[in-house]
Amino acid sequence: MRMKREPGVQIKTQAQLALMHEAGQVVASALRAAADAVAPGVSTADLDAIASARIGAAGAVPSFLGYHGFPATVCTCVNDEIVHGIPSAARVLRDGDMVSIDCGASVGGWHADAALTVGVGAVPAGITKLIGDCERALWQGLAAARAGARLSDVSHAVERYGIVEDYVGHGIGSEMHMEPAVPNYGKPGRGPVLAEGMALAIEPLLVLGSADTRLLEDGWTVVSEDGGWSAHFEHTVAITAAGPWVLTASAAPPPGILAGGQVIVRAAQPAMQPHPAG
Repeated sequence: MRMKREPGVQIKTQAQLALMHEAGQVVASALRAAADAVAPGVSTADLDAIASARIGAAGAVPSFLGYHGFPATVCTCVNDEIVHGIPSAARVLRDGDMVSIDCGASVGGWHADAALTVGVGAVPAGITKLIGDCERALWQGLAAARAGARLSDVSHAVERYGIVEDYVGHGIGSEMHMEPAVPNYGKPGRGPVLAEGMALAIEPLLVLGSADTRLLEDGWTVVSEDGGWSAHFEHTVAITAAGPWVLTASAAPPPGILAGGQVIVRAAQPAMQPHPAG
């Protein structure tokens, strides 16, 4: 008999995950190039142009551009902006700001999605801690994304750091947003069983102050209700027999950030177990 699969959750083949990994490495390259360009005087439109050029040079397709009418290749969020910010030549970064960059790309019709947050110049210690806590929450969630675990085990691993609850991660594959939704909070041991071939985009959002949110008049940009600054990190991870394979990572996480967990980064594709026929 075949393994029971959760309804509505896409299972990828090895070849499809390989294309997602290729897309993930394009995303990693675009994010790295944009993050390296962050400095006082640089506009968020500049960051979008850098990421767009890197994706185009790789022969990949930006996932965000035109998605439900979104007008850019990346989302850029500065300070109290949480998600879905639209890059603008008028939004110029200043010393002490923080900026989140969210990017997606597809190769052969298979998507990958990731985000990071960086400080601009010299930032206060509290902002540095916020960024570090958000990245740590992400890697804890990634390490929990193992075959046989429950979806909410991932959510619970992320929740330990306190997060915005209004926006969640998602399944990903032949579409950018797919089932299942991946909340950043919840009790462990609930929800779908994670199976080999699933892929998730895990994305914690941490904010200083209230976690309440507000949508701006542009119909896209979400900000914190009380003006608290927000950090955003995201990776796309595949569930494999060998462990969580982080498709959008180009380097191992910072030392100590996993606190004993293990993930696969920059490795050849992990083997997937065959499902018995019958």
